[in-house]
Amino acid sequence: MEWRHSGSPPPPPKKKFLASIFWDQDGILLIGYLPKGQSIKVEYYPSLLVQLKDILKEKRSGKFTKGVLFLHDNAPAHRALATQKKLAYLGFQSLDHPPFSPDLAPSEYHLFPALKNN
Repeated sequence: MEWRHSGSPPPPPKKKFLASIFWDQDGILLIGYLPKGQSIKVEYYPSLLVQLKDILKEKRSGKFTKGVLFLHDNAPAHRALATQKKLAYLGFQSLDHPPFSPDLAPSEYHLFPALKNN
């Protein structure tokens, strides 16, 4: 909310979107954006994994030969059979996300340094 005069034009609409961010210890690899009102579906997420593999081959070719340990949370699109099959097809080894773990993973403090301030 913000203070405005009664005759002021309405504020411009805020654009919201959902971002899926993939990173490793060396930095961000891929950001997938979804427009406002959309959510990650089972059809969308495996396509991001294919893009991720292509980027890994390009940017991390030396490390990619050792395999990929992949960690994501327990969202329905992540647990879906289609996603699990795609991970196996791409050669990614999926790590189990522990149940009842906090919403903020320790790696998010690296990705979003401002979180350390709170």
